[in-house]
Amino acid sequence: MIRDTSAQDRKIAPPRNRKKLFVWGGVAAAVLVAGALVLPVAARLMSADSSASSARLRIAEVKRGTLTRDVSVQGKVVAAISPTLYARSAGTVTLDIQAGDKVKKGDVLAEIDSPELTNKLKQEQATLDSLGLEVERATIANRKLEAATKMAYEQAVIDRQTAERELERNTKAFERGAQPEMEVLRAKDALAKTRLSESNAQQNMQLDRDTLAFELKTKRFALDRQKLLVEDLTRQVDELKMRSPVDGQVGQLLVQQRANVAASAAVLTVVDLSAFEIEVQVPEVFAHDLGPGMGAEIQDASGKYAGEVSAISPEVVDGQVTGRIRFADKKPDGLRQNQRLTTRILMDEHPDVLMVERGPFVDTGAGRVAYVVRGGMAERTTIQVGATSLNAVEIVSGVKEGDRIVISGTDQFNGAQRVALN
Repeated sequence: MIRDTSAQDRKIAPPRNRKKLFVWGGVAAAVLVAGALVLPVAARLMSADSSASSARLRIAEVKRGTLTRDVSVQGKVVAAISPTLYARSAGTVTLDIQAGDKVKKGDVLAEIDSPELTNKLKQEQATLDSLGLEVERATIANRKLEAATKMAYEQAVIDRQTAERELERNTKAFERGAQPEMEVLRAKDALAKTRLSESNAQQNMQLDRDTLAFELKTKRFALDRQKLLVEDLTRQVDELKMRSPVDGQVGQLLVQQRANVAASAAVLTVVDLSAFEIEVQVPEVFAHDLGPGMGAEIQDASGKYAGEVSAISPEVVDGQVTGRIRFADKKPDGLRQNQRLTTRILMDEHPDVLMVERGPFVDTGAGRVAYVVRGGMAERTTIQVGATSLNAVEIVSGVKEGDRIVISGTDQFNGAQRVALN
């Protein structure tokens, strides 16, 4: 027999399946990785009171800067100067213009025919002419009476001088024995009488002069009073021609052509196109913060324009306060009456404060609660809100610069102390 190699052979165990080893190794690794990821999440979920999706939340960072308190309102363009012309007297109105016509200051826009006022002016003018004649007549009479009283005084002076010469002649004759003493005494009595007459004539002349001057002054006062009355009536008649008080454009015609109007009835309006303001309606809650002189920004299609609050109404109507804003230096071209513009009123500034973007969280938490995001967890934190603006809100306490706050509505948290964000 030929020997073979069977005595040298030995049975070897089959090799293990390496593919299966790789598969089970991958499974084990995946389990380890998943455990590393799931365990922290599970731990966070276990420590939280609630959970929410961060994709549905708005989160903003607390920053330090200057917060400007403002309020944005819709305003309409109105004419700062838009006078209304009223009828000075009852009558028939004749319109010389049409709505929309451009006018200059002093142009006649309408005229009112008032026969009553015109006749009254003519009557008072006639009275004025009559009083003028009375004053002239009194002036001539005064001069005549003054001349008569002056003549009487001068006659009394001549009589006194004659009596003095007669007394002197009789005295000399008596001293020489040519005249009895009785004649001298008569001459003295005559002189005393003439002196008394002279004194009375002088006083009468002065009294007559004062009396005549007083009467003439009274008549002149009546004349001056009548002149004022005529001047006033003349002004009223002239105002029957209604003139434009400004350069501008005719606004509304409030009456029809040849209509009968009552006294003080509105006839038409004139708009000054060179002076426009913005009339705004501000919510009542901002009323106590507003005041004349505050800055404003007026938004137009062509850009932003600086403005200033010129007036604030003292009363509240339907929960709103009416205000006026004037343009500071320049205004947009082509403004039209009642055109709508967005206006932002700048009430005050708070420099170097902690602030965050404004969101519904202010109303949801009544300005006292916010959720601060740290490490995937939103924690309920007590805060204190200060000044607010359209875009930002001041945080007085409870957070620090760099903190991140949930600024969207937090109603879904249901007041939970800790909320896990996933």
